[in-house]
Amino acid sequence: MLLAEVPSLDDVHVVLRLAVAAGLGAAVGFERELRDREAGMRTHLLVALGSCLFTLISAYGFHDFLASGDTVVRADPSRIAAQIVTGIGFLGAGAIIREGLSVRGLTTAGSLWVVAAIGMAVGAGFYWAGVATTALTLFALGPLRILGHSIIERVRPEENRVIIELAADHSVEPLLAILPEIHQLEVEDQRDRRIVRLELDAVDDALIAKLTDLPSVVGVRWQK
Repeated sequence: MLLAEVPSLDDVHVVLRLAVAAGLGAAVGFERELRDREAGMRTHLLVALGSCLFTLISAYGFHDFLASGDTVVRADPSRIAAQIVTGIGFLGAGAIIREGLSVRGLTTAGSLWVVAAIGMAVGAGFYWAGVATTALTLFALGPLRILGHSIIERVRPEENRVIIELAADHSVEPLLAILPEIHQLEVEDQRDRRIVRLELDAVDDALIAKLTDLPSVVGVRWQK
């Protein structure tokens, strides 16, 4: 391989790719910030930015070394970037929290993994792939979530389903102590309260009264 054949990137395009990666990562993080999730706009921005920089270093960072002689050393430009795929898993694991029977943070961990891929795509010059992935990610986190809930509400039978609103940061353990057999439990943390969705073996007025009397319970909805 000749010297002229060694790939390089000028400073303007380096800054452009870093800026685009940071912007796309911030867009995904802003949605997470609105929902008050564990990782917000700054975290997603930094993940995308770092992934982009690692990709740039891996592909173009050793140009002077590779082109130091009449012939160049063959090198794999993906070696550094490939470590992002496994390395980002440690950061995503930190966003996952287990509380009793519920697990929080899986979606945020997934979004961190995706923005790392977005940063890598932009760093490699696949701008449209990064933009398209960002758009699809925002669709999955927003409209698709709403659409999925509406479909589930229609398909899943309403009988024996209870929706309980708890004050923010209150544990679900007092609920589990008085509830009968639970078929399904979902916990969603919102900014000012915690929503617990339950599917029970049986529901009656006496059970609803017990739930309502709990000091941490703000409200109970039950479809007879």
